[in-house]
Amino acid sequence: MTAALAPLGRIFDALFNPGRVLFALAILAIGLETLTIARIGAHPLGTNYNSVSVIPWLPAIPWLAYLFGLIWLACAVGLLSDRTLRSSALILGTLYFLAAFILELPVYVANLTSIPLRTVFFEPLSIACLAWLMPGPVETPRFLTLLSRYLLAIAMIVFGIDHFLALSFIANLLPAWIPWHVFWVALFGVVFIAAGLALALNLLSRLTAAGLGLMFGIWVITLQLPRVLGLYGIPNALHNPNEWSSPFIATALWGGFWALAGIPVTRSPK
Repeated sequence: MTAALAPLGRIFDALFNPGRVLFALAILAIGLETLTIARIGAHPLGTNYNSVSVIPWLPAIPWLAYLFGLIWLACAVGLLSDRTLRSSALILGTLYFLAAFILELPVYVANLTSIPLRTVFFEPLSIACLAWLMPGPVETPRFLTLLSRYLLAIAMIVFGIDHFLALSFIANLLPAWIPWHVFWVALFGVVFIAAGLALALNLLSRLTAAGLGLMFGIWVITLQLPRVLGLYGIPNALHNPNEWSSPFIATALWGGFWALAGIPVTRSPK
């Protein structure tokens, strides 16, 4: 049976190994955005873009934004080399984890009913977990592998539940050319919850990661990039860093899950 499945494993490797490059490019883009906004400070139109919502998961302190922007760039480059993958992934994952729990969790706890604040907490947490898992089970300690998998599972289940809690709101965000808005939002909510349960139970982990990556990739291509480029009539979208952050984050999740799908599961973690 193992020999029969070998070609399928090679197909997975070929399809999803580029996920690490996608993830690294997304982190690189976030780093460049962070440096750009730290340098600009305030927009000529008077809108202050140097804020936590634009520089993802950082307070509006320019020198701190410069520092973390440079760290994101260095980690992104390090992810592309096998020699520096482990250290870069560990640093990146740890910093995103700390940003989520130190900066975002207190804000969310103060308003537990806020879906946007909940999303802003679980997004960096998910990216942190994907970064920790990226070197594979041989290089990632067992406790960190288990922690990352369970936190990712919780995040996906939360995203799925929030799809139902904000069903009408999310449906209204979809462009007119997509039919059955409510159906798609509900379907993706079910997919999130099912994927979260699969991750928690360690069932079909590569297929689950591949499916989640595909879902985020579809959103980037059909929803977020066209929106940023002004194709959906969003005022000043092309010049609004708030809009740019969304496809960068979604691309990180897209690439991170595909990288996870490309990691063989036959090796035993430490």
